[in-house]
Amino acid sequence: MITVFDAPGAGTGPGHGTFVTSPLIINPDGAIAGWAVDSAFVYHGFLRDKNGVITTFDAPGAGTGAGQGTLSFAISPRGEITGFYFDGTNAVRGFLRDEEGVITTFDVPGAGTGPGQGTFGGGFTPNGTIMGVYADADSLYHGFLLDTNGAVTTFDAPDAGNVPGSFQGTVPWGINTNGEITGYYTDQTNVNHGFVRDKHGTIAEFDVPAAANMGPWASIAPNGAVVSFFFDQNAVVHGFVREADRGSGIARPELTVRQIPARPTRP
Repeated sequence: MITVFDAPGAGTGPGHGTFVTSPLIINPDGAIAGWAVDSAFVYHGFLRDKNGVITTFDAPGAGTGAGQGTLSFAISPRGEITGFYFDGTNAVRGFLRDEEGVITTFDVPGAGTGPGQGTFGGGFTPNGTIMGVYADADSLYHGFLLDTNGAVTTFDAPDAGNVPGSFQGTVPWGINTNGEITGYYTDQTNVNHGFVRDKHGTIAEFDVPAAANMGPWASIAPNGAVVSFFFDQNAVVHGFVREADRGSGIARPELTVRQIPARPTRP
């Protein structure tokens, strides 16, 4: 059986509607998070619970112009949602919506404040730590982990590019129940490559042998297998599965650690 749904307020024209595009957007209870684009091309977050009831929401400070607003990107087993929003200046900030609907915004230290720069919430580890990406003042991407006490750990693939203004760097995308992370990094020549970061922080880089460029999206299974896609020399797209290869990572010390205010607790 297929059930079609639309978030309240979603637009009905080309480019409008209801989006559920992240690999981390449904939890074990069947709750779904995503975002809707209204008729003015503004983003709004939503939660569809296991009974099909949809609640829309906006992060405090989210912009109200076209291309601004709130995007949900992951939901935890407890029903917490993380993601990001574009403010009125088109800078990006992270948010956490707890299971009661209380929204906390956050910025990773070192994140830029220009258009397209800032903090992108993107996933959860099993213990509630938020995984994500931030773009610094040079428009370079870095991975981060924000724990429940407000401590931030940043990380980069060893061969990630660092040309200012290039949007090169490290972009984590998927995370499994063991805390292993996969994603991609862009090197100095603007070619994408895959990586896996284990739960201890060791990073292994990889490429599909026939790839001219690796795709930017990836998911990781509980056993460590990675699934994604790549472009060959003729720009044809192919899927792949990378089986887990334990013990072959490249040691990378954490770049850590600065503190931001801990998440507020409910009374």
